[in-house]
Amino acid sequence: MSDPAPSAVRNIGIIAHIDAGKTTLTERMLFYTRKIHRMGEVHDGTATMDYLPEEQERGITITSACTTCEWNGVAVNVIDTPGHVDFTIEVERSLRVLDGAVGVFCAVGGVEPQSETVWRQSESFGVPKIAFVNKMDRTGADFAAVLDALETRLHAVPLPLVIPVGAGESFNGLIDLITLERLDFDQADQGQTWTRRPLAEAAPEEQDLAATWRERMLERLAENDDVFLERYLEQDCDAETIRAAVRRTTLARRLTPVLCGSALRNTGVQPLLDAVIACLPSPEDAPPASAHNPKDGSTEAVSCSPGAPLLGLVFKVIMDGGRKLAFLRIYSGTLREGDACRNVTQGADERVSRLYRLHADRREQLAEARAGDIAAVIGLRSARTGDTIAAPGGELLLESIASCQPVISLALEPRNADDGKSLDEALARFTVEDPTLTVSVDEGSGHRILSGMGELHLDVVLERIRREYRISPRVGRPQVIRRETPARAAEAEESFERELGKETHQGRVALTLLPRERGAGNRIRFAPAVTEAPLPDALRQAVIAGVENALQSSPLSGCPVQDADVEIRAVPRSEGLTTPVGVHMAAGMALRAALDLAGVTTLEPIMNVELSMPETCLGPAISLFGTRGGKVEDIQDRAGIKIVRGLAPLSRLFGFSTDLRSATQGRAGLVMTFERFDALA
Repeated sequence: MSDPAPSAVRNIGIIAHIDAGKTTLTERMLFYTRKIHRMGEVHDGTATMDYLPEEQERGITITSACTTCEWNGVAVNVIDTPGHVDFTIEVERSLRVLDGAVGVFCAVGGVEPQSETVWRQSESFGVPKIAFVNKMDRTGADFAAVLDALETRLHAVPLPLVIPVGAGESFNGLIDLITLERLDFDQADQGQTWTRRPLAEAAPEEQDLAATWRERMLERLAENDDVFLERYLEQDCDAETIRAAVRRTTLARRLTPVLCGSALRNTGVQPLLDAVIACLPSPEDAPPASAHNPKDGSTEAVSCSPGAPLLGLVFKVIMDGGRKLAFLRIYSGTLREGDACRNVTQGADERVSRLYRLHADRREQLAEARAGDIAAVIGLRSARTGDTIAAPGGELLLESIASCQPVISLALEPRNADDGKSLDEALARFTVEDPTLTVSVDEGSGHRILSGMGELHLDVVLERIRREYRISPRVGRPQVIRRETPARAAEAEESFERELGKETHQGRVALTLLPRERGAGNRIRFAPAVTEAPLPDALRQAVIAGVENALQSSPLSGCPVQDADVEIRAVPRSEGLTTPVGVHMAAGMALRAALDLAGVTTLEPIMNVELSMPETCLGPAISLFGTRGGKVEDIQDRAGIKIVRGLAPLSRLFGFSTDLRSATQGRAGLVMTFERFDALA
């Protein structure tokens, strides 16, 4: 594949709830674009994009996988993301660098919890989207109900471009509302052959159905696009006029085009590929990325031009044979093998050894990558997720990728000294690859404390340690990660004076500690008296760093402190004696003293829980949920299945899924997502 111009590129992600059919859909997209010559299946463990042994065994996506294919002369970079909430960082960092996304929804399950989560993530990044209603061949499939759920739960404005003919066992094709054609897919050659025929040749009931849906589509377009409104009122709505209006409203995120089909039954995938090209933005169409200069605080838009200075964002790092392979989205400029570049975030100069275009776990070597491309780079030794890569001497920083707070931890103990070295090597590698994993060492016991996003998250890490490093460390029981917050206001003032080496360091800091609203985060500010006085920047930064370090560990339990408002009231100075080291230490001491006086409230992870079950299992499920400290907030009916939503503390939910299966004879489903840290009622 030759290097296309930015206008002939689409960077898209496939996002959805677990088991909505993302990977199956991606597999069909690769097959129909001739990227692969044989379709793999998730249930057989042969899907191209699920290449980790853990993914093949579990039948789920764990890491986001990249590939590139070509459709109608346009290069499509596709990232297949996980659906399980424990791997939400994979979705977060993928959406950060994508220009568009395809949200996949089960025609039976509709909008499920993780669907809401990833949709909200994409909205926060301003990503235009297409919705694909999958599994129209399943019993209970309801296209109209999914459209309603898109409006009520996601606050999207859906615009169906195709509608299904039949549902469940009677599903046998699609109707294109733009061209008024019937679409049929030949299952004899796995859907590779698909035909369009005028709807005039179809049954009268199909024509009536299409006329009703098409009028709704045109009305919705007219409501959301003034240019199209004029043509609509003049009754001049040919296919090209409609397509142009659909593209404008999609790029502006006023409407969400909706298509449907069944990826497993090879139906509806090619029209989706057409819609990706027609509706989703190229790198040139997407709003320009914003970069800021930390030296002067200025901000500027980044031009998507191959001839501009290099600027790119590392959105993922994996270790490959002891070398870092950095996944890079290039926003401007051109990167070639052998080029020197600068990691602006880390302040390190680098040189590119190799450039690759990725296809899951396989690679195609590139001579260069240009603005709009997604490439893998070897040679960026200092790279970490969220780093900005620029031309030598570059100073601009792109917005980094926010990480997620871990909520659960495990204690690990190697069985012997050799295992200890391998365990440390494995943990160092996985924490580089996954920013949501953290590792610390308990000073008392010497245990490695591994923290992550959930039981499945940590279980997958342990499985990879056993498989890839051939060691089986002893593992403690899972423990929830707690936070603390000030219980009331307090004031403290502390001094520090010590001779270190041949220099005396002195500092004195007075501060006030106040509790903030739950979830507001920490805030460090200087009182007007300090602001008005000429406090050198080095001392100011040292005070802030001292407070921030002290907030990382409560003096009572060692838990991080959150939702604290710290006001620095005074930083008295003695000429020639007060140093940044001195005020740094004094600030930390003052905060710890204030925390002792204020007292703390312990916070623990509160989870959003969604249970789904037949009505006959409703009583036992709610009763069991209540015994685990759960509070039911809503009960709904979806396609004959009862949906129970509520909140519960994570510490009470260990083993809940096993007990739930026992209480409901395996008929209940469970999804948990992190809601907030809060005090138990």
